[in-house]
Amino acid sequence: MRAITITEPGGPDALTWSEVPDPVPGEGEVLVQVAASAVNRADVLQRQGFYDPPPGASRYPGLECSGRIAALGAGVSGWAVGDEVCALLSGGGYAEKVAVPVGQLLPVPKGIDLVTAAALPEVTCTVWSNVFQVAHLRPAETLLVHGGSSGIGTMAIQLGKAIGARVAVTAGSTEKLEACRALGADVLINYREQDFVEVLGPDGADVILDVIGAKYLDRNLDALAVNGRLVVIGMQGGIKAELNLGKLMAKRAAVAATGLRARPLDEKAAIVASVREHVWPLFESGTVKPVVDRVIPLADAAEAHRLMESSTHIGKILLSVRA
Repeated sequence: MRAITITEPGGPDALTWSEVPDPVPGEGEVLVQVAASAVNRADVLQRQGFYDPPPGASRYPGLECSGRIAALGAGVSGWAVGDEVCALLSGGGYAEKVAVPVGQLLPVPKGIDLVTAAALPEVTCTVWSNVFQVAHLRPAETLLVHGGSSGIGTMAIQLGKAIGARVAVTAGSTEKLEACRALGADVLINYREQDFVEVLGPDGADVILDVIGAKYLDRNLDALAVNGRLVVIGMQGGIKAELNLGKLMAKRAAVAATGLRARPLDEKAAIVASVREHVWPLFESGTVKPVVDRVIPLADAAEAHRLMESSTHIGKILLSVRA
């Protein structure tokens, strides 16, 4: 088969469309013939040499995919060869085939085509596990989403609105903010021109989903409501900052930092099962929809990475095996 390999850490041109051995599904795994994958910030970091796959994972980039089951490993039940699926991965999505633990499989939702389904696993599992399982967002609360026009952001807006929350977003342009408005965002904040703490005012946000990290830590504390919950899922603004415990205690607030890729298989399987139960019906009813900026051939993954790094996209960038 062919896959995108990383010859050595570097820029987008480090991504090479190469002939590689076919994966073999182990016990409790299925082999998926990949239709499409998607680009995530973690893929860019891996390409740059800053984010290695966890032990035992495929060395090829790609944290999600869609496709059809090509073979079943030992001990797999409940799935059949030919089933259309999408999957959460620890790596290997930028390839024509990938072996997937059965607990990380999801059926393609009714009404969504096979290629578009590649946009779903990583964002739904990330948003659901952090905003709802960790931060316990409730109806009528305010959710602040940093990077509202990103893949994560566009999903967080829709899921927040689906449960009746008030959603505020930050983004860097009028075009991106208007895209957020179209998805239901109530409060639009241009971070280049406005201070999100001032815009939110004294009531603040009950839950903040943050991809920036150190740069925003202190201001996020300022923006939290009493009993607020800050969940940090990215470090685009650095990894080290001082945490003012006085502010945290005064607001009886909580700060959590999580990752998804390196979690044990049973934890991932539990998240995937919860997403299938709670989020998949929202796709099938049309309440929530994937937001895809464009589809690029997998062999041209370098182009997709350049687009990701330009931050001019809205929603997900997909990589189609046969575009």
